[in-house]
Amino acid sequence: MPEQGSDVVDYIDEARRSFRGYKRLAEGTFAQLGDADFFYAPDSESNSIAVIVKHIAGNLRSRWTDFLTTDGEKPNRDRDQEFVLEADNTRTQLMNAWEESFKVVFDTLAGLKPDDIGRTVTIRGEPHTVLQALSRSIAHTAYHVGQITYLGKHICKADWKTLSIPKGKSAEFNALSAQERKVKAPNRV
Repeated sequence: MPEQGSDVVDYIDEARRSFRGYKRLAEGTFAQLGDADFFYAPDSESNSIAVIVKHIAGNLRSRWTDFLTTDGEKPNRDRDQEFVLEADNTRTQLMNAWEESFKVVFDTLAGLKPDDIGRTVTIRGEPHTVLQALSRSIAHTAYHVGQITYLGKHICKADWKTLSIPKGKSAEFNALSAQERKVKAPNRV
């Protein structure tokens, strides 16, 4: 049976892999969209991909900055404003915020030690183990990346280039070697 420290390191590595995979999946969608598509919202009650990017960036920056020592809901975060696009929210500006927020995540993950996993952190004053906070953040990111991908596919329609296993191609994909699968569906999480 592996040592507990080894399991923790494996979990932190898996968390890093998951965040990288979801980031790559979203970016595979961004690459298929023009600027108008990036800012398109299906209706007044729905979010555009731009708004979702702004929200993910704000959430990750808040949760992962000083992760072990401060509450995950930073006083300077204005969550409600993450759902409002302003004049300076260009695609370039939003993508810079996206990159910066993921850098904070990856830098923090790289600095975690096995003993940190059981430590307590807070989010909005509620205690979470580091393990719980990691799982919560991954789930939140995955949820919104799913929205990004779904909306991107809706926008692109027949021009959509699948980011995973194409419809009706599961048996063909399953027959490939592990290495061939990585080449055929590199964005698969």
